[in-house]
Amino acid sequence: MTARDFFRDPTGTVRPPWRLVVFAVATIVSLIAVNGAVVPFVSGAIALTGARVVLYPWVLLASALAAHAVTFRMVDPRGWRAVRLDARALRPRPIASATALGALAVGIPSVALIGVGWLRIDEAMPGSSLAVAASTALFLAPAALWEELTFRGYAFTVLAEWWGRRAALGASSVVFGLVHLQNVGATWASIAVVTVAGLFLGAVLLATRSLYAAFAAHLAWNWTLVGLMHASVSGIPFTTPDYRVVDAGPDWATGGVWGPEGGVPAALGLVAATIYLYLRRERREES
Repeated sequence: MTARDFFRDPTGTVRPPWRLVVFAVATIVSLIAVNGAVVPFVSGAIALTGARVVLYPWVLLASALAAHAVTFRMVDPRGWRAVRLDARALRPRPIASATALGALAVGIPSVALIGVGWLRIDEAMPGSSLAVAASTALFLAPAALWEELTFRGYAFTVLAEWWGRRAALGASSVVFGLVHLQNVGATWASIAVVTVAGLFLGAVLLATRSLYAAFAAHLAWNWTLVGLMHASVSGIPFTTPDYRVVDAGPDWATGGVWGPEGGVPAALGLVAATIYLYLRRERREES
């Protein structure tokens, strides 16, 4: 075996393990570069305006985008098409459908919990719900896109080519769940639900062939909890003007401090949405 054969397959494509190594190194270098060169300048500019902006989700997103761009330049000429972020993947209909599905998957179980009294809507401090809904979107959007790029972006694409889609979906979803162990209030039950969420978002990607759609579903899920319900998401509390959703039932149903997405009803909503996507994809392939 020559050195070329060790790194490339007979078609001349860099073998999957080496593409993953390049992507991992590019991710680390990009994060260091953004933190070292960009963050001080942006932080200083923001300080002059007196605005309050949480930078770290934008830093993570910028480094992820840079890592993908560098990897495409070095070892994968397919570019953004490889991760379903090209112009063909930017189709309004599947993105809108994914948005609705993400919102309904957590919204319907939460409404049911309110209906039985296990979640309660209480008054909160005066403020503007619309302003908070907009400001939280500036935090949730980059965080959701970073997570999609990290767990269902290039690494997922390479693993799917190497191991097969099912194995890649299972592995990426488990890692997606385990990463959330660092969040406040995390339990193995809540991590299991986040893992199911990973399966759902992966199903959105595979069914729509669009990472834009997976991002839209992810953002819709989080924003429904934070911007609409004024509840915690993944154990992270947010500002809750006018009203807030309060836990008034068993933790297995309400998610406790983790928020409604950590309960069994939310898991059932995700399972139902994932089954719907699977059946829809099967019908499309048959037709």
